[in-house]
Amino acid sequence: MNDLHRRIIQSGWAQFTDAALLIARLVLGGFLIWGVWDNIASGERMAEFAGFLRVSGFPMPEFAAPLSVWAQFLCGLSFVSGLGTRWAGLLCAVHFAVAVAMVDAKLGIRGAFPATCLILFGLLFAAIGAGRYALDARIGK
Repeated sequence: MNDLHRRIIQSGWAQFTDAALLIARLVLGGFLIWGVWDNIASGERMAEFAGFLRVSGFPMPEFAAPLSVWAQFLCGLSFVSGLGTRWAGLLCAVHFAVAVAMVDAKLGIRGAFPATCLILFGLLFAAIGAGRYALDARIGK
Protein backbone atom coordinates (compact mmCIF):
# COMPACT_ATOMS: atom_id res chain seq x y z
CA MET A 1 0.00 0.00 0.00
CA ASN A 2 1.50 3.33 -1.00
CA ASP A 3 1.68 6.35 1.30
CA LEU A 4 -1.17 8.25 -0.39
CA HIS A 5 -3.50 5.25 -0.18
CA ARG A 6 -2.58 4.76 3.49
CA ARG A 7 -3.29 8.42 4.28
CA ILE A 8 -6.69 8.27 2.53
CA ILE A 9 -7.69 5.20 4.52
CA GLN A 10 -6.45 6.72 7.75
CA SER A 11 -8.30 9.97 7.08
CA GLY A 12 -11.61 8.14 7.01
CA TRP A 13 -12.42 8.80 3.34
CA ALA A 14 -12.41 5.08 2.56
CA GLN A 15 -15.72 4.75 4.41
CA PHE A 16 -17.37 6.57 1.48
CA THR A 17 -16.16 4.15 -1.21
CA ASP A 18 -19.44 2.27 -1.52
CA ALA A 19 -21.49 5.47 -1.64
CA ALA A 20 -19.17 6.90 -4.30
CA LEU A 21 -19.51 3.72 -6.36
CA LEU A 22 -23.30 3.89 -6.02
CA ILE A 23 -23.40 7.51 -7.20
CA ALA A 24 -21.04 6.77 -10.10
CA ARG A 25 -23.11 3.74 -11.13
CA LEU A 26 -26.40 5.65 -10.98
CA VAL A 27 -25.08 8.62 -12.95
CA LEU A 28 -23.29 6.54 -15.58
CA GLY A 29 -26.10 4.00 -15.89
CA GLY A 30 -28.72 6.73 -16.12
CA PHE A 31 -26.67 8.51 -18.77
CA LEU A 32 -26.34 5.35 -20.87
CA ILE A 33 -30.08 4.61 -20.65
CA TRP A 34 -31.04 8.21 -21.43
CA GLY A 35 -28.54 8.33 -24.31
CA VAL A 36 -30.06 5.42 -26.23
CA TRP A 37 -33.71 5.58 -25.24
CA ASP A 38 -34.64 7.60 -28.34
CA ASN A 39 -33.17 4.84 -30.54
CA ILE A 40 -35.18 2.19 -28.68
CA ALA A 41 -38.41 4.18 -28.80
CA SER A 42 -38.15 5.29 -32.44
CA GLY A 43 -37.41 3.18 -35.51
CA GLU A 44 -36.62 6.41 -37.35
CA ARG A 45 -33.91 7.33 -34.81
CA MET A 46 -32.48 3.79 -34.99
CA ALA A 47 -32.33 4.07 -38.80
CA GLU A 48 -30.61 7.43 -38.41
CA PHE A 49 -28.03 5.83 -36.10
CA ALA A 50 -27.49 3.00 -38.59
CA GLY A 51 -26.84 5.66 -41.26
CA PHE A 52 -24.28 7.30 -39.00
CA LEU A 53 -22.55 3.95 -38.50
CA ARG A 54 -22.56 3.36 -42.28
CA VAL A 55 -20.90 6.73 -42.93
CA SER A 56 -18.40 6.02 -40.14
CA GLY A 57 -17.29 2.77 -41.81
CA PHE A 58 -18.89 0.18 -39.52
CA PRO A 59 -19.69 -3.15 -41.15
CA MET A 60 -23.35 -4.25 -41.23
CA PRO A 61 -24.74 -0.98 -39.78
CA GLU A 62 -28.35 -2.28 -39.71
CA PHE A 63 -27.14 -5.02 -37.35
CA ALA A 64 -24.51 -2.94 -35.52
CA ALA A 65 -26.90 -0.09 -34.62
CA PRO A 66 -29.36 -2.12 -32.54
CA LEU A 67 -26.50 -4.19 -31.11
CA SER A 68 -24.77 -1.01 -29.93
CA VAL A 69 -27.96 0.54 -28.59
CA TRP A 70 -29.04 -2.55 -26.67
CA ALA A 71 -25.51 -3.12 -25.31
CA GLN A 72 -25.48 0.42 -23.93
CA PHE A 73 -29.01 0.08 -22.55
CA LEU A 74 -28.22 -3.22 -20.81
CA CYS A 75 -24.97 -1.81 -19.40
CA GLY A 76 -26.97 1.13 -18.07
CA LEU A 77 -29.54 -1.16 -16.42
CA SER A 78 -26.74 -3.25 -14.95
CA PHE A 79 -24.97 -0.22 -13.50
CA VAL A 80 -28.15 1.24 -12.03
CA SER A 81 -29.20 -2.04 -10.42
CA GLY A 82 -25.72 -3.20 -9.53
CA LEU A 83 -26.43 -6.59 -11.10
CA GLY A 84 -23.73 -8.12 -13.30
CA THR A 85 -21.69 -4.97 -12.85
CA ARG A 86 -18.26 -6.44 -13.56
CA TRP A 87 -19.39 -7.99 -16.86
CA ALA A 88 -21.27 -4.83 -17.82
CA GLY A 89 -18.15 -2.80 -17.04
CA LEU A 90 -16.10 -4.97 -19.35
CA LEU A 91 -18.73 -4.74 -22.09
CA CYS A 92 -18.92 -0.96 -21.64
CA ALA A 93 -15.13 -0.62 -21.90
CA VAL A 94 -14.92 -2.73 -25.06
CA HIS A 95 -17.93 -1.02 -26.65
CA PHE A 96 -16.59 2.47 -26.16
CA ALA A 97 -13.05 1.46 -27.13
CA VAL A 98 -14.51 0.54 -30.51
CA ALA A 99 -16.34 3.89 -30.59
CA VAL A 100 -13.11 5.77 -29.87
CA ALA A 101 -11.16 3.79 -32.46
CA MET A 102 -13.78 4.12 -35.20
CA VAL A 103 -15.22 7.59 -34.59
CA ASP A 104 -14.03 9.67 -31.66
CA ALA A 105 -10.27 9.47 -32.27
CA LYS A 106 -10.85 11.64 -35.35
CA LEU A 107 -12.35 14.31 -33.09
CA GLY A 108 -9.17 14.91 -31.11
CA ILE A 109 -8.63 14.75 -27.37
CA ARG A 110 -11.67 16.85 -26.43
CA GLY A 111 -13.96 14.93 -28.76
CA ALA A 112 -12.74 11.54 -27.58
CA PHE A 113 -12.80 12.42 -23.89
CA PRO A 114 -16.43 11.41 -23.06
CA ALA A 115 -16.14 7.96 -24.64
CA THR A 116 -12.71 7.54 -23.06
CA CYS A 117 -14.25 8.25 -19.65
CA LEU A 118 -16.84 5.55 -20.35
CA ILE A 119 -13.99 3.13 -21.10
CA LEU A 120 -12.29 4.04 -17.83
CA PHE A 121 -15.45 3.77 -15.73
CA GLY A 122 -16.19 0.44 -17.39
CA LEU A 123 -12.73 -0.83 -16.47
CA LEU A 124 -13.14 0.51 -12.93
CA PHE A 125 -16.45 -1.33 -12.45
CA ALA A 126 -14.99 -4.48 -14.05
CA ALA A 127 -12.02 -4.37 -11.69
CA ILE A 128 -13.62 -3.46 -8.36
CA GLY A 129 -17.29 -4.27 -8.81
CA ALA A 130 -20.41 -2.41 -7.77
CA GLY A 131 -19.76 -1.92 -4.07
CA ARG A 132 -21.93 -2.75 -1.09
CA TYR A 133 -25.09 -0.99 -2.33
CA ALA A 134 -25.78 -3.30 -5.25
CA LEU A 135 -27.67 -6.44 -6.14
CA ASP A 136 -24.31 -8.10 -6.84
CA ALA A 137 -23.43 -7.68 -3.15
CA ARG A 138 -26.82 -9.05 -2.02
CA ILE A 139 -26.60 -12.09 -4.29
CA GLY A 140 -22.95 -12.68 -3.38
CA LYS A 141 -23.87 -13.08 0.29
